Amino acid sequence: MARRSETVRGTPPGILLIKSIRGKEWRQGTYRYVVLLITFIAYACYHASRKPSSIVKSVMDPDPKMIIGKDPWPVGEIFVKEKWLDSGINRTRKEGWAPFNGTDGTSKLGEIDVAFLACYSLGMYVAGHLGDTLDLRLFLTSGMIGSGSFVVLFGMGYFWDIHVFWFYLLMQMIAGLFQATGWPSVVAVIGNWFGKRKRGLIMGVWNAHTSVGNISGSLLAASVLEYGWGWSFILPGFLIILGGIMVFLFLPAYPEDIGVYTDSTDEEAQVERGNSEQRVTNVPRNGSVSRRSVGLVQACLIPGVIPFALCLFFAKLVAYTFLYWLPFYISQTAIGGEYMSVKSAGNLSTLFDVGGIVGGIFAGYISDKLNARAIIAASFMYAAIPSMLLYRLYGSISQTLNIVLMMTAGLFVNGPYALITTAVSADLGTHKSLRGDSRALATVTAIIDGTGSVGAALGPLLTGFLSTKGWNAVFTMLIACALIAGLLLSRLVFDEITEKMCKPRPLSSEEQSFAAPASQPLLRDQRR
Repeated sequence: MARRSETVRGTPPGILLIKSIRGKEWRQGTYRYVVLLITFIAYACYHASRKPSSIVKSVMDPDPKMIIGKDPWPVGEIFVKEKWLDSGINRTRKEGWAPFNGTDGTSKLGEIDVAFLACYSLGMYVAGHLGDTLDLRLFLTSGMIGSGSFVVLFGMGYFWDIHVFWFYLLMQMIAGLFQATGWPSVVAVIGNWFGKRKRGLIMGVWNAHTSVGNISGSLLAASVLEYGWGWSFILPGFLIILGGIMVFLFLPAYPEDIGVYTDSTDEEAQVERGNSEQRVTNVPRNGSVSRRSVGLVQACLIPGVIPFALCLFFAKLVAYTFLYWLPFYISQTAIGGEYMSVKSAGNLSTLFDVGGIVGGIFAGYISDKLNARAIIAASFMYAAIPSMLLYRLYGSISQTLNIVLMMTAGLFVNGPYALITTAVSADLGTHKSLRGDSRALATVTAIIDGTGSVGAALGPLLTGFLSTKGWNAVFTMLIACALIAGLLLSRLVFDEITEKMCKPRPLSSEEQSFAAPASQPLLRDQRR
C-alpha cells in the first residue's frame, strides 16, 4: 500500500486529470511521444532565455559608426553590405546603458558572459547529483522557474533604472546556476524512457531543440527591443517559467511513475508486454522518489566517462568559439571582395547551426547502426580539421562557397558535440557496471557536459586574445583542439574495433546446412 502511494505521488497532476477525463490509459508509445515533446520544449525554453544578452549588447554598448536599422536582427534585412555613417541626421543618437556604454563596456559585457558560463559549468556537477537524488520532474520545474525569475529580474533593471554593474553580474551568475539544472535533467528523462537501440537517432533529432531555442529566443527578444531592452529579457523569462509549469503538470520523468516497467539499461530493444498496441497496466512499483543516487566519484569510475568528458572539453571549446565569434569573424572578413554588416553576419552565421542539426542527426543514426559511439565521435572530430581549414582558406572567395564550407564545418563540429552530450551520456548513465536500481543519468550527464562547459567558457576567452594576433592563430587553436578531442577517444575507439573484430561471424545458410549433419549425431546422443 505504501508503494502505491509513492507511485501516485510521483505521477504528474496533469496526467492524472487527463486520465480521469478520458477514463482510460495511454499506450506506452504515447507516453514516449509526450516525453520527447515536453523535454524538447523545456530545453528550447532554456536556450531561448540565454539569447537576450547577445541581442541587446548592441543597444547597451552601441557602436556609433554603425547604422541601427528600423528593425533589429533577425527581423530586419538578411544579407546586406556594410554601411557606415558619415554625419548628419542619420548619425545614431543612442547613448547605450550605463555602466556598459563606457570605454570598458565591451569587457564588462564579456565578463557577464564568462561569469554566466562559469557558474553554469560549476553548477552542473551539483545539479547532476541532485537530479539523481531528487524527483527529476520537480527538480526541472524548480530550475526553470528559478532561471526565468532571474532573467526577468535582469530585465527589470531597465525599468528600475539600475546602473550598478554588480546587479547585472549577480543576476546572470544566479541564472547560470539555475540553468545548470536543465541539461542533466532532460537527458536523464530521455534515458529513462528510451533504450539504446535507437537512442542515437532519437536524441540526434531531439537535440535540435538547441537551435530552435536559439532562433526563438532571438526572434522574441528582437521583436520587443524597440520598446526597451528590458522587455527582451522579460518575455523569454516568462516563457521559461510557463515551460516549468508545463513540466510540473505533464512530464512523467520515470516510466514507473505512471505504472510502466522498462529496463532502459537493456542493450536490446525494450520488450513491452504484448505488442505496440497493448495498453499500459498500472503495475505498483516504486516511484521516482525511491531511486538511489550515485556519487560523483562512483560516476567518474564508470568506463568511458572521463575520456568522453575530456573529449567534450575540447569539442565544446571549438563549438562555442564558433557560436560566440563566428558573426564577428564574418563581419571582419571580405567575402567575395565585400564586407558584411554585423547584422547580416549574424544572420549568415546561423547556417553553421543548420549544419550542426544535420550533423547531430547523422552522427546519432550512424552510431546506432554501427553501435560505435566512440568511433563516430572521433571520426567526426578528425573530419572537422580539414573542414575548418578549408573554411579559413577558401570561405572568403564567394558567399556561396562560404555558406557551403560553413555548414560543412558545422556538421562535423557539432555532430560529436551533440552525440556526446545526448546518446553517449545516456548510455554511460545506464552502464552495466551500475548494479541494482542505482541510476547515474543526471550525474554522468553533468560530469560530461560540465567539463565541456569549462571548455566552452575558455574557448571564447582564448579567441579574444588570439584574434589580436590574426585569425590564422585562432584557427590553428581550433584545429589543435579538434585533434586532441579525437585522440582522447583513441583507447575507446581501439576497444570498439577490437570488440567488433572478435565478435563471431553469423553463419550463412549454406554453412548452416553443411554443419547440420555433423550436429545430428550429437543430438541423438543427447536424447539417449
